[in-house]
Amino acid sequence: VQLVESGGGLVQAGGSLRLSCVASAFTFDSYAIGWFHQAPGKDREGVSSISSHDGNTYYADSVRGRFTISSDNAKNTVYLQMNSLKPEDTGVYYCAAISRTVDWWRRWALAYRYDYWGRGTQVTVSS
Repeated sequence: VQLVESGGGLVQAGGSLRLSCVASAFTFDSYAIGWFHQAPGKDREGVSSISSHDGNTYYADSVRGRFTISSDNAKNTVYLQMNSLKPEDTGVYYCAAISRTVDWWRRWALAYRYDYWGRGTQVTVSS
């Protein structure tokens, strides 16, 4: 199982980025994909998650209305469109896979519940 993130970079406040997470060796039928943000010196925080099997999505309050998660099942890829970026969005963004067990969505923002992780992509938002 492998997850590879891309799309990070340096952007000014108010700008946009689109992150991609390509998954290999498993299918979205069995797993949901989440995005996590780790700011310098802080723990990883759940940003958003998607169950491509049924299309359900989940967002942290801090990004709701600014970020959009989506998936392309044919490409085994999950995207995170980030608009209206703020300096506090700076950090490393990781995608991760969680087994779609019953009520998995109740734990979507809990990093320790995820089974597989990518290496992350750096996002820097300048003020």
